[in-house]
Amino acid sequence: MSERRDVIATLAAVIAAAFSLFHLWSSWGGTLATLQQNYVHLGFALVLVFLTRPATAHGRVRPALDLPLAALSVVVCVYPVLHFLDIAMRGAGDPTRFEVWAGVVATLVIIEATRRMLGWALPIMALLALAYAFLGPDLPGIFAHRGFSLERVSATLYLTTSGIAGTPLQVSATYVAIFVIFAAFLDVSGAGKFFIDWSHAALGWMRGGPAKVAVAASALMGTVSGSAVANTVATGTFTIPIMKRSGMSPAFAGAVEATASSGGQIMPPVMGAAAFIMVEILGISYTQVMVAAAIPAVLYFLAVFAMVDFEVAKQGIRGIPRAELPDAWAIFRQGWYLLAPLAVLVYLLVGIEYTPTKSAFFGVVTVVAASMIGAATRMGPARIWEALRQGGMAILETACVCACAGIVIGVLMLTGLALRLSGIMIDLAGGNLLVLLLITMVVSVILGMGLPTSAVYVILAILVAPAMIESGVNPLAAHMFIFYFGVLANVTPPVAIAAYAGAGIAGADPTRTGLIAFRLALAGFILPFMWVYEPALLMQGEPMRIVLACISGVVGILALSAALQSYLLGRRATWWERLLLGAGALCLIKPGWVTDLVGVGLLAAALASRYWLPAPRPVASSAE
Repeated sequence: MSERRDVIATLAAVIAAAFSLFHLWSSWGGTLATLQQNYVHLGFALVLVFLTRPATAHGRVRPALDLPLAALSVVVCVYPVLHFLDIAMRGAGDPTRFEVWAGVVATLVIIEATRRMLGWALPIMALLALAYAFLGPDLPGIFAHRGFSLERVSATLYLTTSGIAGTPLQVSATYVAIFVIFAAFLDVSGAGKFFIDWSHAALGWMRGGPAKVAVAASALMGTVSGSAVANTVATGTFTIPIMKRSGMSPAFAGAVEATASSGGQIMPPVMGAAAFIMVEILGISYTQVMVAAAIPAVLYFLAVFAMVDFEVAKQGIRGIPRAELPDAWAIFRQGWYLLAPLAVLVYLLVGIEYTPTKSAFFGVVTVVAASMIGAATRMGPARIWEALRQGGMAILETACVCACAGIVIGVLMLTGLALRLSGIMIDLAGGNLLVLLLITMVVSVILGMGLPTSAVYVILAILVAPAMIESGVNPLAAHMFIFYFGVLANVTPPVAIAAYAGAGIAGADPTRTGLIAFRLALAGFILPFMWVYEPALLMQGEPMRIVLACISGVVGILALSAALQSYLLGRRATWWERLLLGAGALCLIKPGWVTDLVGVGLLAAALASRYWLPAPRPVASSAE
């Protein structure tokens, strides 16, 4: 039995490496036709899921069950690859009997693979969407439609680019895959360790230094990792134990890491999968999305940094003595060349405007070349093989999410519900933009509790973004709003996935860790509202307006952080100071001289009270 498992594990490793090689080849030589590229990508992913992910959480791969599922996955994915020209000429309106049943099988294996990767939330949504396609005539009011036959639903989902092989899977099969491989090569080269070591040496001496190391290291890791959970695990393994040793509670240590790591999806140049889907939906370049995300990403990490700093100040946690820290400059001199791949990637994307796929390909080549400079980082055949294997395995979640989301979107577009829901959202908000934004925020966070960010974004980009744009919101600002709150769902209870990962490393209670992570992220909740009302935060508009928006954003973030943490200028803030700080921060959301002057006046009053009124008695922190 163990020999059979070893054979399956070896087979999976070979297929994962081949998966990465396929995407390196297609990034360099050009992708196949859309249907072919998508189904080759999906075929690799489904086979790997069934070879490596057991049917139950605590079970093991069972060849009698899982090998047939892998074989079915090969059949249903190879067919469109071999017959794509015939399918394109006939269209989905005249499917053969084999195609109808192949579509049924493809839909079911995708749902099962997604369940194994992510749990029941997205598969249940897909099953409900399928039921909706068939039960339309029996539904009330605006949800009613004429209903569709099995042949029509199966053909639409399986044979067109409006279903399984739609935009989400296309993005996964092109942009996302090669960037995930790039991140895997960087990880194997030792770049992640370099980021953590340098952050530890540079910031460990500060007040609450280990917590600030976690924030800085997560920000740096976020430049190459688009996954909140992966970032939490990669940096938290090092940072969380150090935070605990410095006197921080396990729950607080896990929460700091989870909150900081969640920002990795919005940190350029390697953002989360949803950013690449945004490129396709909006029809803009990845460079534009990357530039638009730069200021919000910096402000998010500033918010987390401020929240952490004020909390450790209240707890009286000191930094690590400088004598116990390594020399930051020495660490930089030893590993500076590991920054070269990121520099090359940014230059190719922004400087000469290469395509994202070609830029990431040359990024991978640069990783291997740069690693040769140091003996400790040198990537020989064994490490390159490991990077290829890791890259192939890391693509699985995104591929399954995008294929399953394609089922939901295909049904929504087929039935016309997507178009009707936009009008419903506007009516529900009563024409008030702020109410519409609040509804969108709540829906994004609720969906994000059970779904990955990319799935949340894809669904809401179809259902909600049109309503926001129709209400006058800048299209890029609307899509970034949805994306951002999908990211924050990673640290929003009751299902805070990134916080649970941090709690596991810290040995803390997951619920308490999630609540603290949510509180630490609260200051960041103001940001999306700011760029909806002032798109200059997304680098839209005149340079002076962008500068003023940045200043307003920094002041608003710091003020809200101080209000939420009840800490101002070296001591606990009074309730009226917190009220002034919070109100002042909220006034800075909407641009305009009147609101800005009122906001600045309120903040000035809070600062002045530090000198006019006696200090309150110290109060113990609630984070212990």
